[in-house]
Amino acid sequence: MDAPAALLIAHAASTWALTGLIWLVQVVHYPLFALVGASAFPAYHAAHTRLITPIVAPLMIVEAVTAVWIVVTRADAQWLAWSGLGLVGVVWLATFGLSVPRHDALLRGGYDLSVIERLVATNWVRTVAWTLRAGLAAWMLRGLVRP
Repeated sequence: MDAPAALLIAHAASTWALTGLIWLVQVVHYPLFALVGASAFPAYHAAHTRLITPIVAPLMIVEAVTAVWIVVTRADAQWLAWSGLGLVGVVWLATFGLSVPRHDALLRGGYDLSVIERLVATNWVRTVAWTLRAGLAAWMLRGLVRP
């Protein structure tokens, strides 16, 4: 396997891992924040942040770096490449502009149902963007499996 194919596969794998993870977080994990209760919430939320960051951060970095690489090297698929990179931008903006501030508020203030509900609601931006990226990644891989 040549380097461009390996990088394209790494890109798709990171995107698909993040897509699966975001759906689990959106549908299961974040809604469970509301059920933890005020007394247990600070420790629960701190553990969530400590445990999920080493999983998500490397995947997001691989996805972003390979998305830039695809824009730079794939002249044959520029609309796919730029669409994918634009969605990476949406994910990063939503992460640091919507999700992180809400997590920070929960870390500072503890259990707050309204903040949890806003976290769940605004996380749909990332969920949709990563889902669209998963489809684009599959489309980009079609050339590797074509006879």
